[in-house]
Amino acid sequence: MKKHCIYLVVLLFFGYSCKQVQKEKEDSVENNSQTETKASAEVKIIPIQHATAILEWNGISIYVDPVGGSQAFQGQNKPDLILITDIHGDHFSLETLQELDTEKAKIIVPQAVADKIPDEFAPQIDVLNNGESKERYEITVEAIPMYNLREDAKDFHIKGRGNGYVLNMDGQRLYFSGDTEDIPEMRALKNIDMAFVCMNLPYTMTVDRAVDAVLEFQPVKVYPYHYRGRPEVSDVQRFKQLVNSGNPSIEVVQLDWYPNDDF
Repeated sequence: MKKHCIYLVVLLFFGYSCKQVQKEKEDSVENNSQTETKASAEVKIIPIQHATAILEWNGISIYVDPVGGSQAFQGQNKPDLILITDIHGDHFSLETLQELDTEKAKIIVPQAVADKIPDEFAPQIDVLNNGESKERYEITVEAIPMYNLREDAKDFHIKGRGNGYVLNMDGQRLYFSGDTEDIPEMRALKNIDMAFVCMNLPYTMTVDRAVDAVLEFQPVKVYPYHYRGRPEVSDVQRFKQLVNSGNPSIEVVQLDWYPNDDF
Protein backbone atom coordinates (compact mmCIF):
# COMPACT_ATOMS: atom_id res chain seq x y z
CA MET A 1 0.00 0.00 0.00
CA LYS A 2 2.79 2.38 0.93
CA LYS A 3 4.56 1.67 -2.38
CA HIS A 4 1.34 2.43 -4.30
CA CYS A 5 1.01 5.80 -2.54
CA ILE A 6 4.61 6.72 -3.34
CA TYR A 7 4.10 5.69 -6.96
CA LEU A 8 0.94 7.82 -7.19
CA VAL A 9 2.72 10.87 -5.75
CA VAL A 10 5.55 10.48 -8.26
CA LEU A 11 3.07 10.30 -11.15
CA LEU A 12 1.23 13.40 -9.95
CA PHE A 13 4.47 15.33 -9.54
CA PHE A 14 5.68 14.28 -12.98
CA GLY A 15 2.38 15.30 -14.57
CA TYR A 16 2.49 18.70 -12.84
CA SER A 17 6.09 19.26 -13.97
CA CYS A 18 5.21 18.49 -17.57
CA LYS A 19 2.33 20.96 -17.47
CA GLN A 20 4.61 23.64 -16.03
CA VAL A 21 7.22 23.07 -18.74
CA GLN A 22 4.53 23.22 -21.43
CA LYS A 23 3.10 26.43 -19.93
CA GLU A 24 6.56 28.02 -19.83
CA LYS A 25 7.09 27.11 -23.48
CA GLU A 26 3.72 28.62 -24.42
CA ASP A 27 4.47 31.78 -22.44
CA SER A 28 7.87 32.00 -24.10
CA VAL A 29 6.34 31.66 -27.57
CA GLU A 30 3.73 34.30 -26.72
CA ASN A 31 6.35 36.70 -25.39
CA ASN A 32 8.56 36.16 -28.43
CA SER A 33 5.58 36.78 -30.68
CA GLN A 34 4.81 40.03 -28.88
CA THR A 35 8.44 41.08 -29.14
CA GLU A 36 8.54 40.33 -32.86
CA THR A 37 5.30 42.26 -33.44
CA LYS A 38 6.65 45.29 -31.59
CA ALA A 39 9.99 45.15 -33.38
CA SER A 40 8.30 44.91 -36.79
CA ALA A 41 6.50 48.24 -36.29
CA GLU A 42 9.46 50.27 -37.50
CA VAL A 43 9.08 53.52 -39.36
CA LYS A 44 9.83 53.46 -43.09
CA ILE A 45 10.85 56.85 -44.48
CA ILE A 46 10.04 57.61 -48.12
CA PRO A 47 11.47 60.97 -49.25
CA ILE A 48 9.43 62.53 -52.05
CA GLN A 49 11.03 65.95 -52.54
CA HIS A 50 12.41 68.85 -50.49
CA ALA A 51 9.99 68.95 -47.51
CA THR A 52 7.62 66.22 -48.65
CA ALA A 53 7.80 62.71 -47.21
CA ILE A 54 5.76 59.61 -46.52
CA LEU A 55 6.07 57.63 -43.30
CA GLU A 56 4.89 54.02 -43.27
CA TRP A 57 4.29 52.67 -39.78
CA ASN A 58 2.20 49.78 -38.49
CA GLY A 59 0.00 49.78 -41.59
CA ILE A 60 -0.53 53.55 -41.43
CA SER A 61 0.58 55.90 -44.22
CA ILE A 62 1.45 59.43 -43.10
CA TYR A 63 1.98 62.16 -45.69
CA VAL A 64 4.04 65.16 -44.57
CA ASP A 65 3.56 68.38 -46.57
CA PRO A 66 2.23 66.70 -49.72
CA VAL A 67 2.90 68.85 -52.79
CA GLY A 68 3.77 68.11 -56.41
CA GLY A 69 0.44 66.74 -57.59
CA SER A 70 -0.77 63.15 -57.49
CA GLN A 71 2.00 62.09 -59.89
CA ALA A 72 4.56 62.63 -57.13
CA PHE A 73 2.86 59.86 -55.14
CA GLN A 74 2.32 57.26 -57.85
CA GLY A 75 2.78 53.75 -56.50
CA GLN A 76 2.44 54.86 -52.87
CA ASN A 77 -0.24 53.83 -50.39
CA LYS A 78 -3.17 56.17 -49.89
CA PRO A 79 -2.73 58.55 -46.95
CA ASP A 80 -4.35 57.78 -43.61
CA LEU A 81 -2.93 60.88 -41.95
CA ILE A 82 -1.71 64.12 -43.53
CA LEU A 83 0.41 66.72 -41.72
CA ILE A 84 0.84 70.20 -43.18
CA THR A 85 3.27 72.62 -41.56
CA ASP A 86 2.67 75.99 -43.23
CA ILE A 87 1.00 77.99 -46.01
CA HIS A 88 3.95 78.26 -48.43
CA GLY A 89 3.84 76.39 -51.72
CA ASP A 90 6.60 73.93 -50.86
CA HIS A 91 4.51 72.73 -47.89
CA PHE A 92 0.87 73.23 -48.84
CA SER A 93 -0.77 72.54 -52.19
CA LEU A 94 -4.56 72.55 -52.37
CA GLU A 95 -4.36 71.10 -55.87
CA THR A 96 -2.39 68.13 -54.56
CA LEU A 97 -4.90 67.54 -51.75
CA GLN A 98 -7.73 67.57 -54.28
CA GLU A 99 -5.93 65.19 -56.64
CA LEU A 100 -4.96 62.63 -53.98
CA ASP A 101 -7.38 60.02 -52.65
CA THR A 102 -7.85 61.55 -49.19
CA GLU A 103 -11.39 60.32 -48.56
CA LYS A 104 -10.42 58.35 -45.44
CA ALA A 105 -7.56 60.59 -44.32
CA LYS A 106 -7.38 62.88 -41.31
CA ILE A 107 -5.57 66.16 -42.03
CA ILE A 108 -3.71 68.00 -39.26
CA VAL A 109 -2.94 71.64 -39.99
CA PRO A 110 -2.34 75.01 -38.32
CA GLN A 111 -5.19 77.52 -38.48
CA ALA A 112 -3.50 79.53 -41.24
CA VAL A 113 -3.59 76.47 -43.51
CA ALA A 114 -7.15 75.54 -42.49
CA ASP A 115 -8.26 78.99 -43.61
CA LYS A 116 -7.11 78.15 -47.15
CA ILE A 117 -8.82 74.75 -47.39
CA PRO A 118 -12.40 74.62 -48.76
CA ASP A 119 -15.34 73.34 -46.73
CA GLU A 120 -15.37 70.01 -48.55
CA PHE A 121 -12.44 68.95 -46.36
CA ALA A 122 -13.91 70.28 -43.09
CA PRO A 123 -14.92 66.86 -41.62
CA GLN A 124 -11.33 65.64 -42.05
CA ILE A 125 -9.52 68.65 -40.60
CA ASP A 126 -7.92 68.82 -37.15
CA VAL A 127 -6.58 72.31 -36.39
CA LEU A 128 -3.62 72.36 -34.01
CA ASN A 129 -2.08 75.50 -32.62
CA ASN A 130 1.46 75.60 -31.22
CA GLY A 131 1.58 73.56 -28.03
CA GLU A 132 -1.54 71.49 -28.75
CA SER A 133 -1.74 67.78 -29.55
CA LYS A 134 -4.10 65.28 -31.12
CA GLU A 135 -4.17 61.47 -31.21
CA ARG A 136 -4.99 59.76 -34.48
CA TYR A 137 -4.41 56.09 -35.37
CA GLU A 138 -2.65 55.57 -31.99
CA ILE A 139 -0.20 58.33 -32.95
CA THR A 140 -0.04 61.41 -30.76
CA VAL A 141 0.86 64.46 -32.84
CA GLU A 142 2.28 67.48 -31.00
CA ALA A 143 2.39 70.91 -32.67
CA ILE A 144 5.77 72.58 -32.10
CA PRO A 145 6.45 76.26 -32.93
CA MET A 146 8.41 77.07 -36.09
CA TYR A 147 9.59 80.59 -36.88
CA ASN A 148 12.51 82.80 -37.85
CA LEU A 149 14.85 84.53 -35.42
CA ARG A 150 16.92 86.75 -37.73
CA GLU A 151 15.56 90.27 -38.11
CA ASP A 152 15.88 90.16 -41.88
CA ALA A 153 13.91 86.89 -42.03
CA LYS A 154 11.18 87.31 -39.41
CA ASP A 155 8.50 88.04 -41.99
CA PHE A 156 9.09 84.70 -43.72
CA HIS A 157 7.74 82.65 -40.81
CA ILE A 158 5.94 84.43 -37.99
CA LYS A 159 5.74 82.66 -34.64
CA GLY A 160 2.38 80.94 -34.19
CA ARG A 161 1.43 80.67 -37.86
CA GLY A 162 3.01 77.32 -38.74
CA ASN A 163 3.71 74.05 -36.95
CA GLY A 164 6.62 71.74 -36.62
CA TYR A 165 5.43 68.32 -35.46
CA VAL A 166 6.53 65.67 -33.00
CA LEU A 167 4.95 62.26 -33.63
CA ASN A 168 4.76 59.80 -30.75
CA MET A 169 4.49 56.34 -32.28
CA ASP A 170 4.55 53.40 -29.87
CA GLY A 171 7.50 54.77 -27.90
CA GLN A 172 9.27 56.31 -30.90
CA ARG A 173 9.42 60.10 -31.25
CA LEU A 174 9.86 61.74 -34.66
CA TYR A 175 10.35 65.46 -35.19
CA PHE A 176 9.70 67.44 -38.38
CA SER A 177 11.03 70.95 -38.01
CA GLY A 178 9.06 72.66 -40.76
CA ASP A 179 10.51 76.04 -41.78
CA THR A 180 12.34 77.35 -38.74
CA GLU A 181 15.59 78.49 -37.25
CA ASP A 182 17.29 77.06 -34.18
CA ILE A 183 14.55 78.26 -31.85
CA PRO A 184 14.48 77.54 -28.09
CA GLU A 185 11.55 75.14 -28.57
CA MET A 186 13.69 73.00 -30.88
CA ARG A 187 16.66 73.06 -28.56
CA ALA A 188 14.44 71.97 -25.65
CA LEU A 189 13.20 68.80 -27.36
CA LYS A 190 13.77 65.57 -25.45
CA ASN A 191 14.04 61.89 -26.40
CA ILE A 192 13.79 62.37 -30.17
CA ASP A 193 14.56 59.22 -32.15
CA MET A 194 14.39 60.73 -35.64
CA ALA A 195 14.74 64.45 -36.35
CA PHE A 196 14.12 66.00 -39.77
CA VAL A 197 15.88 69.35 -39.68
CA CYS A 198 15.75 72.08 -42.32
CA MET A 199 18.74 74.21 -43.39
CA ASN A 200 18.49 76.68 -46.26
CA LEU A 201 18.84 80.40 -46.71
CA PRO A 202 17.26 82.84 -46.71
CA TYR A 203 14.15 81.07 -45.43
CA THR A 204 15.36 78.89 -42.55
CA MET A 205 18.85 78.61 -41.02
CA THR A 206 22.48 77.98 -41.84
CA VAL A 207 24.18 74.61 -41.57
CA ASP A 208 26.10 75.85 -38.53
CA ARG A 209 22.95 76.87 -36.64
CA ALA A 210 21.31 73.55 -37.51
CA VAL A 211 24.36 71.68 -36.22
CA ASP A 212 24.40 73.67 -33.00
CA ALA A 213 20.73 72.94 -32.31
CA VAL A 214 21.07 69.22 -33.10
CA LEU A 215 24.03 68.90 -30.76
CA GLU A 216 21.89 70.45 -28.03
CA PHE A 217 18.75 68.30 -28.29
CA GLN A 218 20.69 65.18 -29.33
CA PRO A 219 18.35 63.03 -31.41
CA VAL A 220 19.31 59.41 -32.02
CA LYS A 221 19.19 60.03 -35.78
CA VAL A 222 19.03 63.27 -37.72
CA TYR A 223 17.88 63.62 -41.32
CA PRO A 224 18.87 66.85 -43.09
CA TYR A 225 16.02 67.89 -45.39
CA HIS A 226 14.63 71.07 -46.94
CA TYR A 227 18.15 72.20 -47.85
CA ARG A 228 17.69 73.69 -51.31
CA GLY A 229 17.80 77.50 -51.33
CA ARG A 230 19.64 80.56 -52.55
CA PRO A 231 22.35 81.24 -53.56
CA GLU A 232 23.23 77.54 -53.44
CA VAL A 233 22.24 74.25 -51.90
CA SER A 234 23.23 73.81 -48.27
CA ASP A 235 26.29 71.65 -47.66
CA VAL A 236 24.77 68.58 -46.02
CA GLN A 237 28.12 66.75 -46.13
CA ARG A 238 29.55 69.49 -43.95
CA PHE A 239 26.51 69.20 -41.69
CA LYS A 240 27.23 65.49 -41.25
CA GLN A 241 30.92 66.09 -40.52
CA LEU A 242 30.20 68.76 -37.91
CA VAL A 243 27.52 66.70 -36.15
CA ASN A 244 29.72 63.60 -36.08
CA SER A 245 32.64 65.65 -34.81
CA GLY A 246 30.52 67.18 -32.04
CA ASN A 247 28.73 63.97 -31.04
CA PRO A 248 29.67 60.72 -32.80
CA SER A 249 26.69 58.91 -31.24
CA ILE A 250 24.22 60.92 -33.35
CA GLU A 251 23.63 59.14 -36.66
CA VAL A 252 23.27 61.45 -39.66
CA VAL A 253 21.09 59.88 -42.35
CA GLN A 254 21.20 61.43 -45.80
CA LEU A 255 18.31 60.62 -48.11
CA ASP A 256 17.66 61.72 -51.68
CA TRP A 257 15.30 64.66 -51.27
CA TYR A 258 15.98 66.01 -54.77
CA PRO A 259 15.74 63.05 -57.17
CA ASN A 260 15.50 65.30 -60.23
CA ASP A 261 18.59 67.38 -59.43
CA ASP A 262 22.31 66.66 -59.62
CA PHE A 263 23.26 67.29 -56.00
